[in-house]
Amino acid sequence: MEQEDHQLLLPLVEEENICLPLPINVVSRYWNIELPMAEAVESAKKYSDFNGSIMIEGIELAERHGLSSKIVHSSLTELKTIIDAGIPPIVILPGIPEITQHASVITGYNEEEKTILHYIQKGNQEGEQQEGAIPQDVFDREWSEEGRLLIIMAPSDTLSGIIPENNSEDKSNRLCFNSEKLNILKNTNEAIVALKQAIELDSNNSTALHLYASMLNQQNSLDCVSFYERSLKINNKSYLTFNGLGNFYLKTNQFEKAENSYSKAIEINPKRSAKIYKNRAYLLEKQNKNSDAKEDLKSYLKYFPKAPDRGIIEQAIREI
Repeated sequence: MEQEDHQLLLPLVEEENICLPLPINVVSRYWNIELPMAEAVESAKKYSDFNGSIMIEGIELAERHGLSSKIVHSSLTELKTIIDAGIPPIVILPGIPEITQHASVITGYNEEEKTILHYIQKGNQEGEQQEGAIPQDVFDREWSEEGRLLIIMAPSDTLSGIIPENNSEDKSNRLCFNSEKLNILKNTNEAIVALKQAIELDSNNSTALHLYASMLNQQNSLDCVSFYERSLKINNKSYLTFNGLGNFYLKTNQFEKAENSYSKAIEINPKRSAKIYKNRAYLLEKQNKNSDAKEDLKSYLKYFPKAPDRGIIEQAIREI
């Protein structure tokens, strides 16, 4: 296959809304479907206190206007197959520091250079999008932190046959996205019910197991540990799961276990969060590991130079 066949040309789009995230808008426009921003603005009124994007709102908006979608745990090979079928996939990746996750449209890949091409919101002089190239191994490592979650949106006749039909996996993942929406709306009980259903539909859904464990953790339930562990058996590269487990052990004063969990998260991605270093420093100090605690506080400031508690942390570094 010719090298250029591995790249899709996507329209330059700038409009977005919390209920119409940019990746959804870009992919919809690629299929010549213009989603009504007014509808997204109306939906967004429910989320007046929220700053992020609500992917399920965007997906459902696209579906109301003629697109079909699937949400699956995927692989690099499958990602390339989808691109070669002319469909731009949306992947869930780790967020920039202190943002949990972000969605990114993949526009292609380059086999010779072993890179994955991302859509970036910036046009060139012809008004076409530019692509950000990421080394394939780096992309796959980061994508694996989120269980290689993938959203594909296309007209239904294009979508059928592209990936193996597994409705229970799609429904399970959709319930995970719905649970996050319910959580934002503070409908905690409904969010928990959605996640229980997601696990019933697909007991190997690492995302569902992680999110359910997180809800139990919020309620200070010891049961969260077994669900975090089940999630890690399926995806042992989940930064957020190790971090969540560390947080539970920290608040229950199980310092060695907390240190172990935080260290595993940091091993997976040392730059993902500054706060994890502050948390680990606290429990290292509790265990009289002062020089390690000092290094972690320095790392906290390195990754969060504008930390509001910078002065206090600098004082602590001097005193340890």
